[in-house]
Amino acid sequence: MLAGELKSLKVAILGVSLAVCGTFAMPAYAFDPGAGVTKESGPFALFKFGFSAYKNGRKDEAVEAYKYAAEKGHTGSRWALANMYAYGDGVAENDLEAFKIYSEIAQQGVEPGSEDTGYFVNALISLAGYYRRGIPDSPIKSDMAQARQLYFQAASTFGVSEAQFQLARMLLSGEGGSVNVQQAKKWLNRARKSGHAGATGVFGNVIFQEGQTVRGLAYMTAALDQCSPKDRPWLQSMQEQAFSLASEDDRRMAISLSQNLHMQGDDD
Repeated sequence: MLAGELKSLKVAILGVSLAVCGTFAMPAYAFDPGAGVTKESGPFALFKFGFSAYKNGRKDEAVEAYKYAAEKGHTGSRWALANMYAYGDGVAENDLEAFKIYSEIAQQGVEPGSEDTGYFVNALISLAGYYRRGIPDSPIKSDMAQARQLYFQAASTFGVSEAQFQLARMLLSGEGGSVNVQQAKKWLNRARKSGHAGATGVFGNVIFQEGQTVRGLAYMTAALDQCSPKDRPWLQSMQEQAFSLASEDDRRMAISLSQNLHMQGDDD
């Protein structure tokens, strides 16, 4: 969910190096004569064709269409193509190529209220992830300060809960700067109020460590009830560790409280 006011006519990425960015290499593909589009078609027509081809499992045609549309400046096609490279979806996985395309999207900025805002914010978050871990055997090295800055931009300007969550984690661990538990709690609280289960669990763990045993354990338990399957292992491990440290009375109270706990509540 995107929120917050844009303070300038154009929001541009801060500090992302474009030295590695280049133009798309266009292979000599040819569309099926019955496809209704050619490489000379307009970018939106190519994007629509690529989206349809992707949905129908013709990912090679989707890549072709997205590349032609991206060459014509279509942001949605660039974003789709970058994701395919990032996840090895229909093409060989290539993180450096994905990084280049995300960088182009971020560098071009976004107009307030633009339909491209979602693509821009996704590019910021994807770039932050790459800077956080680096790309092996490439010029892109781990840069925690840059990652933290990008998460902050997406979290503060656009109110994106995932960026708020990741920024909070960096603030708690001191990645890319100093540790700041109070700022981390602020961002976790914002993210959990947007329904982010991971933020709810980590927020609960932080206040549990601060001595709010019942309330902290209740948030961790509530997060487990609402998390995605991929987040369950680490959330469950964190909750079980806290559970083992709590008294029987505190456990009962926490379980009862978690059943009435809404992640969108006003607690801080």
